[in-house]
Amino acid sequence: MSEHAIEFLRGWIGEKVHCQHLPIKIDEQAETLAKECCARAAEAGILLEDIQEEVGDIQELIASRLEEAAEESEHGTATDKPSE
Repeated sequence: MSEHAIEFLRGWIGEKVHCQHLPIKIDEQAETLAKECCARAAEAGILLEDIQEEVGDIQELIASRLEEAAEESEHGTATDKPSE
């Protein structure tokens, strides 16, 4: 797998995959984000097969990250910022 594909996926997930503070349907959001990710990868000249070779199903990966973000938000671990 190309390093370019891995770096693209890491950056894209870091930018786009985060918890929304509303009740969300993770599967639906993951499907939407996976389609967007595939479109952006194609625009960047990255083959979907290159990404899938490394991470498997992109939608499942995104759903997993969304679940992690939601859990962190619920437990307050994402609020480590000092108060002003």
